[in-house]
Amino acid sequence: MVLNQYIKEIGKNASEVDSIEKLIYLPISFFKSHRINSLNSNTDFHFKSSGTTGTPSKHYIPDLSIYESSFVQHFNHAFGDFEKYCHLALLPNYLEQGNSSLVYQVNHFIEHATVKGAFYLNDFDALAKHLESNKKKNIPTILWGVSYALLDFIAGFQLEWDKLKVIETGGMKGKRKEMIRTELHSILHSAFPKTEISSEYGMTELLSQAYWDVENQQFQTHPSMKIIIRDPRDPFNMMVTNRHGAINVIDLNNWQTCSFIETEDLGKMNETGGFDVLGRMDQAETRGCSLMYTE
Repeated sequence: MVLNQYIKEIGKNASEVDSIEKLIYLPISFFKSHRINSLNSNTDFHFKSSGTTGTPSKHYIPDLSIYESSFVQHFNHAFGDFEKYCHLALLPNYLEQGNSSLVYQVNHFIEHATVKGAFYLNDFDALAKHLESNKKKNIPTILWGVSYALLDFIAGFQLEWDKLKVIETGGMKGKRKEMIRTELHSILHSAFPKTEISSEYGMTELLSQAYWDVENQQFQTHPSMKIIIRDPRDPFNMMVTNRHGAINVIDLNNWQTCSFIETEDLGKMNETGGFDVLGRMDQAETRGCSLMYTE
């Protein structure tokens, strides 16, 4: 297993890990250079990251039912039963690149919800008609969208509707200038004044997701996912609440590959148990889930 080899190479001893504070996390970049698994599986099925530059990460998944169970649990924990919503998706770049874990997730929601939704590549008129129709029929709706595509869409469309939720997945994919989350959500609110604007924090290398809690203005996790903030200059020094640092993730649903991931995102834990994502570490590649951070 790559994590065991990594622990030996850095001179650590796994047998000495007897508390959560002593856990050792695998740098996320290993998903670009190694096949990560804990089952010695030979599966060829993998998800590929949506980074706009460099080598993509590949996450080989031996058992997709575990991923399906995970994203259903996490969504339901944040928003209630996914089946009660009609799911519409504006994720053009993910569809074009293929092998997207986000597309797999949203497609599952579309296919298994009570009212079947749809993907829209670049057909804004058809998406607008679907939203208007759902409003007339009073169907609770989720609109999933990558940030730049949502901004393109609302340039010609607005809707005042309190049974619509927008979940932006971050990232401008080189199509627009990156912006901080508060600015993005403010612009989206101008087009959807009665709509809850949320975000999903997830990545190819994990099976779990966190969602933006609008009321408390922070990301919240399901109990199977935990965020730890580390010192960006010392990956083995974990930081206290309300300090800015780099994000480590414990993902218990990711046991088929690696449950302890050292990401390249910057964040902050809050006293209430939620967290915020503040941007990317210096020299880290631009990723689909990133939003620019300014102090």
